[in-house]
Amino acid sequence: MDAWWQEVWQTLQAEFADIGDAKQLTQITVRLLIAAILGGILGFERESKGKAAGVRTHMLVALGAALFVMVPQMSGSQADAMSRVVQGVIAGIGFLGAGTIIKGKDDEEGHVKGLTTAAGLWMTAAIGVSAGLGRESTAVLSTLLALAVFSVMPKIVKTFEKDQ
Repeated sequence: MDAWWQEVWQTLQAEFADIGDAKQLTQITVRLLIAAILGGILGFERESKGKAAGVRTHMLVALGAALFVMVPQMSGSQADAMSRVVQGVIAGIGFLGAGTIIKGKDDEEGHVKGLTTAAGLWMTAAIGVSAGLGRESTAVLSTLLALAVFSVMPKIVKTFEKDQ
């Protein structure tokens, strides 16, 4: 029985060998947490405004995007392979965003809903990619700029509309 457990333990160690040491585990954890937190911040802002894609959606998009770029990066993929991974993330989020866009009825010609939500999900994926690639400062700065677009720009637009 003891030899059996030893064999199981060795098999488990081999299966989880993609995390080499405590430093790498910390790096993976920090990158994924940053992606999830930053996505959650954007999602909270959208959810507080009553928009369809909220905290969980934004967190999952950022987390997924980070994971998609972290795995090939940590396995030693070259720049051209990483470029294709990022292209795939961008295209995939494009399809997700397309699902949030709704065109109004014929009597509301030109009225489209969900474009900001789609763009926000796209931005959230970009933030996740940035965090996943270890560009945490860029991810944080991008999140702050996105929050400004979501929060400040509507007020500026209303101010200009009042003037007209």
